[in-house]
Amino acid sequence: MTHRIAVYCASNASDVPALVEGANDFVDAIAERGFSIVYGGARVGLMGVVAQRAIERKVEVIGVIPKRMLDRELLMPGLSRVVIVETMAERKALMCEEAAAYVALPGAIGTLDEIFEQWTLRHIGVHDKPIGFHDVDGFWAPMIGALHTMHARRVVRDAHLAIPVVHHDARTLLRTMLP
Repeated sequence: MTHRIAVYCASNASDVPALVEGANDFVDAIAERGFSIVYGGARVGLMGVVAQRAIERKVEVIGVIPKRMLDRELLMPGLSRVVIVETMAERKALMCEEAAAYVALPGAIGTLDEIFEQWTLRHIGVHDKPIGFHDVDGFWAPMIGALHTMHARRVVRDAHLAIPVVHHDARTLLRTMLP
C-alpha cells in the first residue's frame, strides 16, 4: 500500500540553506519509502522546494490549491495532479482525505494551523492517522518546549502531548510514524 503524506511547510524561507536541505532530505526519505505527497500546490518557499524535489525524484505529488492562489500564479508546474478548490477550508479537508499521515516541516502560521487541526482531530477521534514534525535544525524545539510547559501546568494532557512524532532525522521520523 502506498502511503500519501500531507506535507505542511512554509511558503517562504527557500533561501535558508538548512531548511532547504531538510526539506530535500525529507522528500528523499519519502522517495526511498515509495510514498507520495499531497501539499498546498504552490511553487514558492519550502513548498516549492518540496514539490521540485518530488518532481525530480519521480515522487507522485498532488497539489491542492485555492483558486485565489491560482489567480496569483503561485501554482507549481509539473505536478502529478492538481486539484483546484474554492477555499482554504476545502483545501484542508481534501488534503485530510488524501493523506495517510501528516508532517509539518518548518513553517509559519499556516503550517501551524494545518498541523494543529490534524492533531486536534486525531485527539478527538475523528481520525487515527500519524502526525509528525520534522525538526530541521531545531526549528520545532521552542514550540515543543512551550507544549511541555503547558503540560507541566496541566493545560495539555499526557494523551494529547503523546500524539505527534518529533524527530530531526527524516528517515527515523517516517519509520516511526509508518513502520
